[in-house]
Amino acid sequence: MNVGTVRGMIFDIQRFSIHDGPGIRTTVFMKGCPLRCLWCHNPEGTSIEPGLSFLPDRCIGCGYCFRACPRSGHRMEDGKHILVRDECVVCGSCTEECYAGALEYIGREATVDEVLETVMRDQPFYETSGGGVTLSGGEPMMQIEFTEAILTESKARGLHTCVETSGHTQYEYIERIGSLVDLFLYDVKEMDNDRHIEYTGVPNTLLLANLQRLHDSGAAILIRVPMIPGLNDRPDNFQGLANLAARLPHIQGIELLPYHPLGVSKRERLGMEPDVSRPVSPDDAMVAGWIRTLRDLGANVINTIPVSQSTR
Repeated sequence: MNVGTVRGMIFDIQRFSIHDGPGIRTTVFMKGCPLRCLWCHNPEGTSIEPGLSFLPDRCIGCGYCFRACPRSGHRMEDGKHILVRDECVVCGSCTEECYAGALEYIGREATVDEVLETVMRDQPFYETSGGGVTLSGGEPMMQIEFTEAILTESKARGLHTCVETSGHTQYEYIERIGSLVDLFLYDVKEMDNDRHIEYTGVPNTLLLANLQRLHDSGAAILIRVPMIPGLNDRPDNFQGLANLAARLPHIQGIELLPYHPLGVSKRERLGMEPDVSRPVSPDDAMVAGWIRTLRDLGANVINTIPVSQSTR
């Protein structure tokens, strides 16, 4: 089979990324995720199906989308443009007529060759920085054939590969791509199982078991922890993370990812339920405290202390 023709659903390809693995990278965001994290940074990636983003403040009232919609999903109520999502079949016809950019079709089908055509544009930067391609999402394991095909082609072209995963998948999928991945960016969101269910909708037992097996296989792993003020920045969770790291001596370390409210506006644009947890954005002092706490417990935290807190 020609892996270049394998197709999958993506919602973005981000070039010149410096936060998703070593060096300068291109991150491919794939649709579909088995988790429903309260604080999700990329809610447009949760469903494997395309979505429709609507920003009513951008609407100029031209009316073209009304004529393009086959289901009367666009209406005017009290002089305001309303998207009736119960009527919307997400066909994307309205977005093709929206010159103001109020409507955007989120997600597209792409072949491996199309993805790599974009990725390879920055090959010189990968070579000089030690970068490469990162698969993220969503959850890449939700599209295992597509993920495996992209990694196969990437390695054939000499690229360094990273996969960001929640680990909530059958281990056979992880094992299937293991030899094609230079570094796993493994998300661990909460060590307490009951809280993990509350925060993400699924238990953490499967992901922790898969993490142990992956570690024992000799894979290169960096644990990444999204830090959400008021939720998982508790002393017992830090202790649990330190204990986890002690059981996994060959990991590259732990990276803390401070919460950012970007997902809040995205949820509104996509017509999704709001984030009920309402976390605040952490300041430098809070982030520095997290780093010091985890380091004091013996964990190798790769984050740099914010400059404003480095001498305190």
